Amino acid sequence: MNSNNTIACPLDCFDACEAVLDEGKIKGNKNHLTTKSKLCVNFANLLKEDFLEDAYIDKQKVGLNEALEEFSKKLKELNPSNTLYYKGSGNLGVMQAYPKLFFAQYGSVFTKGSLCEGAGDEGIVQGRGKCVNPPLERLLASDVIIVWGRNYTLTSPHMYSLTKDKIFITVDPVLTPIAKKSELHLQINPKTDYELALLLTRFAYMEDMEDEELFKTSNAKEFLELAKSRTLISYEETTGVSLQDITKFFEIIKGKSVSILLGIGVQKYFEGVNITRAIDSFAAFIGLHNKQKGGLWYLGDSAYSYEAKFKVDVEKKVSLPEVDFSKYDLVFIQGANPVVSAPNTKRVIEGLKKSFVVFFGTTYNETCSYADIIIPASNFKSKKDVRLSYGHQYKAISYAVEKKQKNSLSEYEFSLYMSKKFAFKALPKFEETFDYYAKKEFVDESKVEKFNFLEELEVENFYAKKEKNEYYLLFRKRKNNLNSQFKEDNYLYINPDCNFNEGDSVIAKSSFGEASFILKFDEDIKKECIVLLAGNKKANYLTNHQSDEQASSAMFQEVLIKLDLQ
Repeated sequence: MNSNNTIACPLDCFDACEAVLDEGKIKGNKNHLTTKSKLCVNFANLLKEDFLEDAYIDKQKVGLNEALEEFSKKLKELNPSNTLYYKGSGNLGVMQAYPKLFFAQYGSVFTKGSLCEGAGDEGIVQGRGKCVNPPLERLLASDVIIVWGRNYTLTSPHMYSLTKDKIFITVDPVLTPIAKKSELHLQINPKTDYELALLLTRFAYMEDMEDEELFKTSNAKEFLELAKSRTLISYEETTGVSLQDITKFFEIIKGKSVSILLGIGVQKYFEGVNITRAIDSFAAFIGLHNKQKGGLWYLGDSAYSYEAKFKVDVEKKVSLPEVDFSKYDLVFIQGANPVVSAPNTKRVIEGLKKSFVVFFGTTYNETCSYADIIIPASNFKSKKDVRLSYGHQYKAISYAVEKKQKNSLSEYEFSLYMSKKFAFKALPKFEETFDYYAKKEFVDESKVEKFNFLEELEVENFYAKKEKNEYYLLFRKRKNNLNSQFKEDNYLYINPDCNFNEGDSVIAKSSFGEASFILKFDEDIKKECIVLLAGNKKANYLTNHQSDEQASSAMFQEVLIKLDLQ
């Protein structure tokens, strides 16, 4: 049990840290397995945030009650089906879901899909029936960790500190910090992860490493035939990975317990579901599932074994990447910053300008500039909440350790106020709901009863269309910010082997938009690629707002970029 001085970090990252208030100072909780006694950079930055303390109507400061009254009045004037409820995920906590109960009763349109992990989640569900990570202890017990499309040292610093003495293999087009610490780096061509997974499967069969039980009880033979359908030379040419490196890969992992840490970069494409499914099928083929050591970790469904306390029945939903804000008379944005985080920024801004926008969040961001009403949400230190982790099974618990900032209210308080205003049915009781999530014991739901291997794979050879003056677009995390939060870096990074000079001002163009950038050289980036760091304010002027083929998920990297001197 947690004492009542613990604080859960609400940030959207794998570690899900838990801190404690100790003699007036917030410190890492040494009793929390992943956090230990040290806070990460992002949590430290969060503690320095300036939180909203005033409500606004038409950019003018008003009292909180006045803002709520104006919002209520507006809702009563509108047809609910012409309103949109848009929730972000930059700050996480199960109790933050209360507002959706109100908007479901009101009749707003909801979003479906994801700007983050949705395609990969669907790919794993199609193989295993669920997207649930193994217990963290299996990762700690493994000998070799394959970091596949995940900037592990930056996105999971606490988990990395627990595993830093392991043998690492990295699969990534960029020479990331974890790649530099790895025994082997497979610097793959962008969007060829599925080809690499098939190549590895073919070699695993040649090395007699297949899982015999799954091979007997599932469709593994069909997956193997898919892996055999390409020549070894075609694999090498497509992926950019040499067969010598593949040989070394198996020299490292053979006879060892192996874990795969899979990141979201591999699935930011139209065929992201099947790309992820191919990787997970390789993991199943060599028997990584259901072992005492090792497995495959992605962004797991942290609430899988919990009752759905906030489940709603919504009549109409719209794909999250494809949201056209201009179609709605009112848009309610909870804890999100679509002006920076959503694809096709120009389209987002044009849509917000044509709608009545209500923002409900803890901090002022770029989206607030387009808001007609701003309602401050209480910050994470002033309310109770439970943070379930999608990286491991350890939750973090928050208690109110300081007073709320003035003119703010929690998600529950907001929802209670609005529900009473509209005479809706009562909300689930806060304390009972909080206690359920806080006290429920961990249940290991990761066992795979039967694995459904990928049998067919058609991926449009998008990059075959690439012209000589075009670049593959990649996104990468950085140390001093978390997506659109905290410090920003708006440079465009490129390998020095290019036709530009460092410091050049360039116009980057895609079929969806354009933006100007200053170039910085980085030898760690594969040639013919450019990298924009997560949270770059101009990045999404270039990105595709359409959904992937199966999961209503964003596909930020499904574009080619041309660069011209400005």
